Amino acid sequence: MLRIGLTGGIGSGKSTVAALLTTRGAPIIDTDEIAHRLTEPGQPTCDEIVRIFGQDILDTTCRLDRNKLRERVFENAGERQRLEAILHPLIREVVRKKLDVLHAPYCIIVVPLLIESGFIDLVERVLVVDASEGVQVQRTAARSGLTEPEIRKIMAAQVSRAQRLQKADDVIDNNGDRKHLEKEVERLHQWYLSLAATVKKN
Repeated sequence: MLRIGLTGGIGSGKSTVAALLTTRGAPIIDTDEIAHRLTEPGQPTCDEIVRIFGQDILDTTCRLDRNKLRERVFENAGERQRLEAILHPLIREVVRKKLDVLHAPYCIIVVPLLIESGFIDLVERVLVVDASEGVQVQRTAARSGLTEPEIRKIMAAQVSRAQRLQKADDVIDNNGDRKHLEKEVERLHQWYLSLAATVKKN
């Protein structure tokens, strides 16, 4: 099975691309979803994060206040590394277990920080969803309510657009409309099916 790592900057449209590939039958492993499940109340990972970062990262319902935690780690590289040291090994373990039971020509592993986090060794190809910085800011502000300076801070903590594209095996341009994006996704879907068939023959 061909393993494709799907990544892109904040607001680039990773989730939309993943959803379009799902409709074409591609299994999706989303590392953000895995992280959310690992950090639900009562999970050992959640307890460990609270132990290290303190009770003030909990909201009034005793759940992780993800916005507050995000602010903490994006303002302090050391704290971001501490959080990643807790989460990343566990996420990798879950991803590997999911891969072991999948049977499909290819699968998509969605990792927003694929290049930054070192998860690149889990995949055989890197698919980057690309959008201009202006489009990224506009989309993120519309869906999240974050201000432009807050969004720019998150973008600054990620690898640059140029660095991401340099690591890409495949690129989906998502600066256009939905119709354009669907054409791009279909093009990649057919490409991955043909690659997977070639690998299987060999």
